[in-house]
Amino acid sequence: MTEGLRWRVFVLQVGLIGILGFVSGFAFWASGFATGQVHDNLAAQQIFFPPSNSPAITALPAADAAAMNQYAGQQMTTGAQAETYADHFLRVHLDEVAGGKTYSQMSAVAQADPTNTKAAGQVATLFKGETLRGLLLNSYGWSQIGQYAFYAALGLAIAAGAVLLAFLYELVAWRTSVRKTVARAASTATAGQHRAA
Repeated sequence: MTEGLRWRVFVLQVGLIGILGFVSGFAFWASGFATGQVHDNLAAQQIFFPPSNSPAITALPAADAAAMNQYAGQQMTTGAQAETYADHFLRVHLDEVAGGKTYSQMSAVAQADPTNTKAAGQVATLFKGETLRGLLLNSYGWSQIGQYAFYAALGLAIAAGAVLLAFLYELVAWRTSVRKTVARAASTATAGQHRAA
């Protein structure tokens, strides 16, 4: 390898190490930010899962009760907990409010008959419940983004480490090549002096 090409490889490797290291650091920061925001915002809501085998859990269908029991009695602070609460607790209760109809469906019913107080009450309950469910699922989504950013950061850090190892290998190979060239030049000069004498 020529000296010019070797220096180009060195510059490329140093540049890659810098870029991969920076992007990896940013991804670690983004992961921590997303995870921290989800935790802090959920913790501030003070939502607790019902205790294990409480009527609130035993009244649920078996699959939903099993999902809820894994967090029984805990405060909601993670995206996974938010998804479980939204999909296995709130969704079940929202389906019971108006026979499985959504807020938008019941809103149309209430608007068609403004004197229907039962429909108006169902609309209010569905609106609040679906809003909370949506917010919890949004927290879950951001927690997933934080998790994916963490995995990306790990991958980028490993890639930066691999390029760093390749750079160190190239430095050692270059130093070895320089030493061999110097030693060869010295032995050639010595041999030339012996012949001249």
